[in-house]
Amino acid sequence: MAKTVLDLTGLKCPLPVLKTRKALPRLALGDVLEVRCTDPMALIDIPVLIGETGDRITSSEHSDEVIVFVIEKLASAPAVDGERDC
Repeated sequence: MAKTVLDLTGLKCPLPVLKTRKALPRLALGDVLEVRCTDPMALIDIPVLIGETGDRITSSEHSDEVIVFVIEKLASAPAVDGERDC
């Protein structure tokens, strides 16, 4: 199991969710992606994305204005028809 940290602090919607979506297919099953961001919309967008991909958020926390999601890769990447807008 490998851990990748994706620092998206300072980026605004839709970039955090788009970059998270792009990073997920690069992971092997069982790998962990730690996503760090500051955009409040990520609290909505990233859980919705993970619901669509079939992966799992194992933890999330919000402290000092930084939101941290820990995502475990559980599924193969689905085909993407379109991107989510804010």
